[in-house]
Amino acid sequence: MNASSPATDRFALDDMRRIVADLFAYKPAIYWLDFTLSAGLGYALALVYLTGSGPVWAQALAFLGAGVLLFRAGTFMHEIVHMNGALPGFRLFWNLTYGIPLLMPSLMYRNHLDHHNINRFGTPRDGEYLPLGSAPPAETIKYLLQVPILPPLAVLRFLVITPLSYLHPGLRRWVLRRVSSYGSNPYYQREIPPDEPLRQWALQEWACFAWLAFLATLFVRGVLPWALLGKVYLLMTFAVGLNWVRNLAAHHYVNTGARMSYQAQLEDSINITGQTWLTALLFPVGLRYHALHHLFPAMPYHSMGEAHRRLMAQLPADAAYRKTDCPNFFAAVSQLWRGAKAHANNRRLMQNWRRLGATGG
Repeated sequence: MNASSPATDRFALDDMRRIVADLFAYKPAIYWLDFTLSAGLGYALALVYLTGSGPVWAQALAFLGAGVLLFRAGTFMHEIVHMNGALPGFRLFWNLTYGIPLLMPSLMYRNHLDHHNINRFGTPRDGEYLPLGSAPPAETIKYLLQVPILPPLAVLRFLVITPLSYLHPGLRRWVLRRVSSYGSNPYYQREIPPDEPLRQWALQEWACFAWLAFLATLFVRGVLPWALLGKVYLLMTFAVGLNWVRNLAAHHYVNTGARMSYQAQLEDSINITGQTWLTALLFPVGLRYHALHHLFPAMPYHSMGEAHRRLMAQLPADAAYRKTDCPNFFAAVSQLWRGAKAHANNRRLMQNWRRLGATGG
């Protein structure tokens, strides 16, 4: 797989698929049990933290545990995007018990498919890619500074923008293109395909609106104390921040906007292979095998460990897949930061990236 011709890459991918061909079957019990336990325990710990029950140290531990578990439960949205109906009822259950209450309905992540589009990956048309490894360090700082504003933006999106968006078709199209995606690239403009499930959009959006309106009523009437908002904000910011930090080790982020070959896309992706407690917390539900996921997006997370072991055992020593291995989170982020520092004067890169994003280039 060290050659770059399309024929060679295609043959190598077929060979890799043969090695893992029996690992694409979903095991429903694992999904249902993992998500239910993660969300259930996460909500229970969140309740301890939000109600102020017990000593301060217990509340602090509840805060940390709730944030980690709610982050884990949220990452199942990534699995849902790739399921294609493999687990009947799971998407609906996830939306009702997690996606809508936490303002993360699954349709807001349909843009993830652009991240797997061979013509868009690593370009401004990819909502989950920024050239942080080839841009000045300030861009990485800006990326992280998005985290504190994300929870209030979600409230604004569903409580205010949702009803306004239905007043005019032009505004509705703008809302779907510009503020209806979960991603790290703020210059991304989502294309609306002809088969977009607009009825599902309406159902999920208005469900989030109704939930927020109900909560607002409880606060206005004094049923819930206003001080609770601050605690909810801190918990949600922490949970979202875990994913934002984790995402720094998903790719090398060195592409500057041009279309990438399939092999280049693979080599830009990272597998975190070190066995540490931080890896388990920051990369739940198969996210540690991000390069493997880009090779086989439909592979269920519970099969990824075995698939990686087989590939490492059977692929030749010079296989490009081996280049995706990274020992731990800190090694990946250190490499990204070194690349950013080496391009400290490359300010025109982001100017060009923003221009291409604005024009859909």
